[in-house]
Amino acid sequence: MRKQLPSWFRQEIPRDIGFIKNRLKEFENSGLHTVCLSARCPNINSCFEDNSVTFMIMGSNCSRNCGFCSVDKGRLGPLEPSETYNLALTVRRLNLSYVVITSVTRDDLPLGGASHYARAVYLIRKINPGKKIELLIPDFRNQPEAISLIVKSCPDIIAHNLETVESLYQEARPQADYRRSLEVLKKVKNLGFAGLVKSGIMLGFGESREEVIKAIRDLKESGCDILTLGQYLAPSDRHIPVEEFISPEQFESYRQEALELGFKAVYSAPLARSSHRAGEVYTKAVSSQHSAISL
Repeated sequence: MRKQLPSWFRQEIPRDIGFIKNRLKEFENSGLHTVCLSARCPNINSCFEDNSVTFMIMGSNCSRNCGFCSVDKGRLGPLEPSETYNLALTVRRLNLSYVVITSVTRDDLPLGGASHYARAVYLIRKINPGKKIELLIPDFRNQPEAISLIVKSCPDIIAHNLETVESLYQEARPQADYRRSLEVLKKVKNLGFAGLVKSGIMLGFGESREEVIKAIRDLKESGCDILTLGQYLAPSDRHIPVEEFISPEQFESYRQEALELGFKAVYSAPLARSSHRAGEVYTKAVSSQHSAISL
C-alpha cells in the first residue's frame, strides 16, 4: 500500500493550463525527449511556467534498471543524428537562457555516448551564444576518455547524481556503484574543469541521518560544489516503495550541514530535484549567496 503524501506536497494549480498543454505539444512535435515527462517529475508544471525544461538525449530507453526510475527500459536503437541540432534549434525557439541536458544511460555505445553530449553543447553554443549549459551525466562506467570529452565541451555545470547512500545501492542502483560515482566527480575536478560540479541525493528510501551526512561529506571530498537533496517519490507500485517522508525541517537541517561543509549552493527541500530551478541554484552558487531557495 502506497503512503499518502503529506500536506507539504500540495502544489498550486498551474496559472495557465493552456500554456502547459501547448508546451507539451511543442515537445511532442519536436521529437525531443524531456526528463520532465519521462521521469514523471512532480515539478513539471512549475518548470514549464518558468520557461525551464530538462532535455533527455540519446533516446528514451535506458540500458540500466534502477529501482526508483520510471524511464523506459527496452530496445536500444541507434542515436538520431539530427537530435543535437534539433535540440539547439529548440533552445532558440523557446528562448531558454539556461539549458539542462541529461540522458538515459547507454552502456551499449562507445564511451557511453559522451561525444553526443559534446556535440549538443557545441551546437547550442554555436546557434545560441551566451546560453548557460548544465550537463547531468551518467557515470560512463568511469571511462577517462568519456569524462574528458565532457570536460572539454566546456559546459557551465557538470552534474552527476549520487542518488542514494552507499548501503542502498544494491537495491536502488544494482548496475551502478557508489564509489564509482564519486570517482566520476573527482575526475571532472582533476581534469581541470573550470565550471561548477553538482550532485544530488534522494531521501526516503530508509537511509539513516548518519548515512546521509556521510554521503554529503563524501560528495564534498570528491569536489562537489552544488548539492541537491529531495524526497523520493515512487513512480509506481513496481518501484522501490517510499519508506519515509522527510519533513521540511529535516531538509533544512541537512542544508545547514552541507553549507557548513563548504558547498557553494544547496537546494534541500521535499520537491527539490537536480534540475529543478537549476538556473537559480547556479546563480546562487556563482554569487555564493547561501539563502534558502523557496518553493
